Amino acid sequence: MRWNWELSDWPKFSYDPLKVSEKERQFLLQIGSASAFLKNIEKPEYHRLVVEILSSEGLESSKIEGEILDRESLQSSIKQQFGIQPRKKEDGKEAGMAKLLCDVYESFTQPLSHEMLWRWHAALFKDESGKYRTHVEPMQIVSNRADSTKVFFEAPPSKKVHAEMSDFIEWFNSSESLPILVRAAIAHVYFECIHPFEDGNGRIGRILVEKVLSQGVERPVLIAVSKILEKRRKEYYAALERCNRTLEVTSWLVFFAEVILQAQEETMTLLNFLIKKSKILTSLSGKINARQEKVILRMFAEGPAGFKGGLSAENYIAIAKTSRATATRDLNELVLLGVLVKTGELRHTRYQLKI
Repeated sequence: MRWNWELSDWPKFSYDPLKVSEKERQFLLQIGSASAFLKNIEKPEYHRLVVEILSSEGLESSKIEGEILDRESLQSSIKQQFGIQPRKKEDGKEAGMAKLLCDVYESFTQPLSHEMLWRWHAALFKDESGKYRTHVEPMQIVSNRADSTKVFFEAPPSKKVHAEMSDFIEWFNSSESLPILVRAAIAHVYFECIHPFEDGNGRIGRILVEKVLSQGVERPVLIAVSKILEKRRKEYYAALERCNRTLEVTSWLVFFAEVILQAQEETMTLLNFLIKKSKILTSLSGKINARQEKVILRMFAEGPAGFKGGLSAENYIAIAKTSRATATRDLNELVLLGVLVKTGELRHTRYQLKI
């Protein structure tokens, strides 16, 4: 069987619009709710949300590809890109990802171009030119097992990539009349099928989704799609694989629309969490010591889910670098202040933020 890009009607993707119309309606309703919510928060909280969402997107998108970034370093780089904190020279992977994320956030209204894609790629791989692949060997996605090698997909040969990407860019810039979720899903699968770069195709393909969503609602969208794709990684790859030899992509669109909606829900949860975090920290001002503040901030850094299994006395001792007796006293004070909730007894005692 031929790959999808070898079919006579490539790249005319087809789908059943009725299968995704309700999800599009839900997406627009949730965007409206989030917009109304954001109008009621102060600028510092909004900046924190932007940094948190963008860093989550960068961390999770890299994680899908097996690359682990440092959260604090990435967030620091994002803050520097936005001018929230002073710039300093940074050359790590986190700085490159931050540059990419902020570029997409700030330039979403600009048409897509070869140069934009090359700039994004160069940000991820600082020792690379950012240009498309040129090798003569087939660009294959394979699984290497001890007993066999399976080719999941073979992309167009390198000599065709520039022409394919010119067609893709033309489609991308002329497809804004499509429903937002449909355009985002097709943009991602279309880009991944061309696989134009030697490396980084997944990360750039997912960042294109952010650009589509922002263009669709005419403002930067705060939604960490990659966080959900990482959680559903096997489904994600399986859904993409089902498109390898066909241009009928209804099942892919349905899956991807579900991911977007789930990501929206997580974003609203995070937004509520950050607002409550701000209120709690304000209420604690002058009431807790430096050790307690350090641990509380560390707990907040874990996000809405908190520490897996809850904070233990051992966790507190390690974070605050203090004695057991001091840790016990500090924790009891935080419970009395209504910041933490205590569960369990003795060595099974755990603490959760009271949110």
